[in-house]
Amino acid sequence: MDKLKDIDTFLAVVEKGSFLDAAVVCGVTPVMIGRRIGHLEKRLGGRLFDRTSRKLTLTHQGKTYLDHCRRIMGRVETAERMVTTGRDYAIGHLIVTAPASFGRRHVAPHLPEFMVANPDIRISLNLSDQIVDLVRNGYELSIRIGAVSEPNLVPIRLASNRTVVCGTPAYFEKFGIPQTPDDLLRHNCLTFNGNGGQQRGWLFQWENRQVAIKGGGTLSCNDGAVLSRWVREGLGLAWRPLWEVADGIASSELMTVLDDYVIPHHDVMAVYPQQSKPPAKVSLFIAWMRNVYARPGYWNPSRQPASS
Repeated sequence: MDKLKDIDTFLAVVEKGSFLDAAVVCGVTPVMIGRRIGHLEKRLGGRLFDRTSRKLTLTHQGKTYLDHCRRIMGRVETAERMVTTGRDYAIGHLIVTAPASFGRRHVAPHLPEFMVANPDIRISLNLSDQIVDLVRNGYELSIRIGAVSEPNLVPIRLASNRTVVCGTPAYFEKFGIPQTPDDLLRHNCLTFNGNGGQQRGWLFQWENRQVAIKGGGTLSCNDGAVLSRWVREGLGLAWRPLWEVADGIASSELMTVLDDYVIPHHDVMAVYPQQSKPPAKVSLFIAWMRNVYARPGYWNPSRQPASS
C-alpha cells in the first residue's frame, strides 16, 4: 500500500476523530479506512489508536508517529509548491538587519503579511543603528538609509528619501538659523555617538561637491528615535531622515534649515553581500518591501506614528 496514502489516511483519522468522518474526507468507505489503519499498524508493529465504542485515542506510539507524519507532509507540500511556483517561491531562514526606528515603523509591521505569502521562510530581524558588517556577522540582508560605499555589497533602492536638518521654531528663535553647513559648528547638534551610524558626519551638497560636517553638542545617542525626540523637545538640531520627521514638519512642530544643501537622494536601500545570484528568499523580500513602500499614500505624514 502507498505509504503517503497511509499517512494521509492516518492524519485524516486524527483530525476528524473517527473512521466515518475520515472516510468522507478521503472519499472511501469506513471499512476501507479501517483496513488502511490496520495494515499500517501491522507494518509498523504497534497500535496507533486505542479504540472504544465512543472515540479513538492516540497511543504513545501514535503521538510519536503523528509528529513525524506532519513534518513529512509539510516537506511534501513545500516540494510541490517549489515545483509549481518555480522562482516565485522560497524557503529557509532569512536574517535581516535594519535601523532601529525605521525597522520598528517600516519593516516589522510588514513581516506577518510577507510570511503569510511565503509560509516556508523564517525571518530573524535585528534592529540596530550600528552599521553592520553583513558577511562577518552572518546577515543576508540589510536595510540602510543613504548611499552604500562598500564594494562587496549590492545596493537596491527600496524608496526615495532625503535627510534634513531640523529643529523647533523656538530653538531657531533663540540661537539663530544656520545659513551654510559650516554654521552648524556653532550650534548644539544632536548626533549619533560612536556606537551609532553617521561616522562621517552630516552630509551636504555644497559648491558642487559632497561635504561632511561633524558638529558637536551636549547630547549624543546610538538610537535615532531618541535623537528625534530630543529635537522635538527643542534641545538642539538633528540630521534626520524625512520619513522620521515628516509629521513634525507638516504640523509646524519642526522646521528644516539648509534645504538648499540637502543631498537629493539619501534613499532607503536594501543591501546584500555580492554573489552571482542572491537567494530567492532575499529577492522575494526586496521585491515585497519595494511594493509596500510604493503603495499610494504610504509615506503620507498623516499615517506615520510618532516616535516612541
